[in-house]
Amino acid sequence: MSKARLVITAVTVQGRSVAQVARDYGVSRSWIYELLARYRAEGDAAFEARSRRPHSSPTATTPARVELVVTIRARLTGQGLDAGADSIRWHLHHTHGIEISRASVHRILVRQGLVTPEPKKRPKSS
Repeated sequence: MSKARLVITAVTVQGRSVAQVARDYGVSRSWIYELLARYRAEGDAAFEARSRRPHSSPTATTPARVELVVTIRARLTGQGLDAGADSIRWHLHHTHGIEISRASVHRILVRQGLVTPEPKKRPKSS
Protein backbone atom coordinates (compact mmCIF):
# COMPACT_ATOMS: atom_id res chain seq x y z
CA MET A 1 0.00 0.00 0.00
CA SER A 2 1.37 3.39 -0.95
CA LYS A 3 1.94 6.15 1.53
CA ALA A 4 -0.54 8.33 -0.37
CA ARG A 5 -3.27 5.71 0.10
CA LEU A 6 -2.44 5.39 3.81
CA VAL A 7 -2.58 9.14 4.34
CA ILE A 8 -5.84 9.63 2.45
CA THR A 9 -7.45 6.67 4.21
CA ALA A 10 -6.35 7.95 7.61
CA VAL A 11 -7.96 11.34 6.98
CA THR A 12 -11.12 10.34 5.10
CA VAL A 13 -12.07 6.96 6.59
CA GLN A 14 -10.62 7.14 10.09
CA GLY A 15 -11.50 10.81 10.51
CA ARG A 16 -8.10 11.81 11.92
CA SER A 17 -6.92 15.38 11.67
CA VAL A 18 -4.49 16.42 8.95
CA ALA A 19 -1.97 17.64 11.54
CA GLN A 20 -2.03 14.33 13.39
CA VAL A 21 -1.64 12.27 10.19
CA ALA A 22 1.23 14.52 9.07
CA ARG A 23 2.97 14.01 12.39
CA ASP A 24 2.38 10.22 12.46
CA TYR A 25 3.54 9.55 8.88
CA GLY A 26 6.27 12.19 8.73
CA VAL A 27 4.85 14.14 5.80
CA SER A 28 3.94 17.78 5.35
CA ARG A 29 0.41 19.04 5.85
CA SER A 30 0.47 20.79 2.48
CA TRP A 31 1.16 17.45 0.74
CA ILE A 32 -1.81 15.90 2.55
CA TYR A 33 -4.09 18.74 1.46
CA GLU A 34 -2.80 18.32 -2.09
CA LEU A 35 -3.55 14.58 -1.96
CA LEU A 36 -7.02 15.18 -0.55
CA ALA A 37 -7.86 17.67 -3.30
CA ARG A 38 -6.57 15.27 -5.93
CA TYR A 39 -8.57 12.41 -4.37
CA ARG A 40 -11.78 14.46 -4.37
CA ALA A 41 -11.24 15.45 -8.01
CA GLU A 42 -9.96 12.16 -9.48
CA GLY A 43 -10.94 9.39 -7.09
CA ASP A 44 -8.65 6.36 -6.99
CA ALA A 45 -6.38 7.80 -9.70
CA ALA A 46 -4.95 10.05 -6.98
CA PHE A 47 -3.06 7.05 -5.59
CA GLU A 48 -0.98 6.54 -8.74
CA ALA A 49 2.56 7.90 -8.85
CA ARG A 50 2.98 11.03 -10.96
CA SER A 51 5.86 12.04 -13.16
CA ARG A 52 7.83 15.05 -11.97
CA ARG A 53 9.11 15.76 -15.46
CA PRO A 54 8.24 19.27 -16.70
CA HIS A 55 5.53 19.58 -19.34
CA SER A 56 7.67 21.83 -21.52
CA SER A 57 11.25 22.97 -21.88
CA PRO A 58 11.20 26.56 -23.14
CA THR A 59 14.98 26.82 -23.50
CA ALA A 60 15.34 23.64 -25.56
CA THR A 61 17.07 23.89 -28.94
CA THR A 62 14.48 24.14 -31.70
CA PRO A 63 14.16 21.28 -34.23
CA ALA A 64 15.01 23.72 -37.04
CA ARG A 65 18.30 24.59 -35.34
CA VAL A 66 19.08 20.92 -34.75
CA GLU A 67 18.47 20.23 -38.44
CA LEU A 68 20.74 23.16 -39.37
CA VAL A 69 23.56 21.80 -37.17
CA VAL A 70 23.20 18.34 -38.76
CA THR A 71 23.16 19.85 -42.26
CA ILE A 72 26.30 21.89 -41.61
CA ARG A 73 27.99 18.81 -40.15
CA ALA A 74 27.15 16.78 -43.26
CA ARG A 75 28.35 19.55 -45.60
CA LEU A 76 31.66 19.99 -43.75
CA THR A 77 32.26 16.24 -43.57
CA GLY A 78 31.47 15.89 -47.28
CA GLN A 79 34.05 18.56 -48.13
CA GLY A 80 36.67 16.83 -45.98
CA LEU A 81 36.83 19.72 -43.52
CA ASP A 82 36.87 19.69 -39.73
CA ALA A 83 33.30 19.11 -38.59
CA GLY A 84 33.70 19.51 -34.84
CA ALA A 85 31.56 21.57 -32.51
CA ASP A 86 33.79 24.65 -32.75
CA SER A 87 33.76 24.60 -36.55
CA ILE A 88 30.00 24.22 -36.66
CA ARG A 89 29.63 27.10 -34.17
CA TRP A 90 31.84 29.28 -36.38
CA HIS A 91 29.73 28.52 -39.47
CA LEU A 92 26.48 29.11 -37.57
CA HIS A 93 27.74 32.47 -36.34
CA HIS A 94 29.29 33.76 -39.57
CA THR A 95 26.84 32.32 -42.09
CA HIS A 96 23.52 32.34 -40.23
CA GLY A 97 24.11 34.81 -37.39
CA ILE A 98 23.16 32.21 -34.78
CA GLU A 99 24.90 32.00 -31.41
CA ILE A 100 24.89 28.56 -29.78
CA SER A 101 27.19 27.09 -27.19
CA ARG A 102 29.82 24.49 -27.98
CA ALA A 103 28.21 22.12 -25.47
CA SER A 104 24.83 22.45 -27.20
CA VAL A 105 26.35 21.65 -30.60
CA HIS A 106 28.14 18.64 -29.14
CA ARG A 107 24.97 17.47 -27.40
CA ILE A 108 23.04 17.71 -30.68
CA LEU A 109 25.70 15.72 -32.52
CA VAL A 110 25.75 13.00 -29.87
CA ARG A 111 21.94 12.71 -29.81
CA GLN A 112 21.85 12.41 -33.59
CA GLY A 113 24.44 9.62 -33.47
CA LEU A 114 27.07 11.59 -35.38
CA VAL A 115 29.81 11.24 -32.76
CA THR A 116 31.52 7.94 -32.09
CA PRO A 117 32.95 7.71 -28.57
CA GLU A 118 36.69 7.24 -28.31
CA PRO A 119 38.00 6.17 -24.92
CA LYS A 120 40.84 8.31 -23.62
CA LYS A 121 42.41 5.52 -21.58
CA ARG A 122 42.79 1.84 -22.07
CA PRO A 123 40.32 -0.11 -19.93
CA LYS A 124 41.71 -1.85 -16.82
CA SER A 125 40.35 -5.18 -18.00
CA SER A 126 42.58 -5.24 -21.10
